Amino acid sequence: MNRAEDRAEPPAEPDQTFPRTCRLTLSRQFRDVFAEPRRRSGAGFLVLYRENQLEHPRLGLAIAKKCARRAVDRARLKRIVRESFRLNRSRLGGWDIVVLCASGAPAMPNQRLFATLARAWDTIEKQPCVES
Repeated sequence: MNRAEDRAEPPAEPDQTFPRTCRLTLSRQFRDVFAEPRRRSGAGFLVLYRENQLEHPRLGLAIAKKCARRAVDRARLKRIVRESFRLNRSRLGGWDIVVLCASGAPAMPNQRLFATLARAWDTIEKQPCVES
């Protein structure tokens, strides 16, 4: 009874994963968001977003060394954004989202950064996908 299937972890819920299809991976995808973004800023982050003509959101990160000098700080900020996005992905609809670091973010506690992102996700969720 020691089969591999018995030891394997159960699969994560579909909306709790962060597959490659939910990431901005090409420079032109980032360029499109930077060209005409809607904005939401808060303590620690600036969130730019734009409709993507897909059924699901995609996330891109632009955490600059200018904002967070130490690599460990940049990695922490990225982990926080990815985790928050992963948990809220199912309610965001068809948006391309780029998150940038704001000054002072590395010194902020995780709870405050998560709260900032939660407010941004709330704003994006309430936006109509098609401009009138």
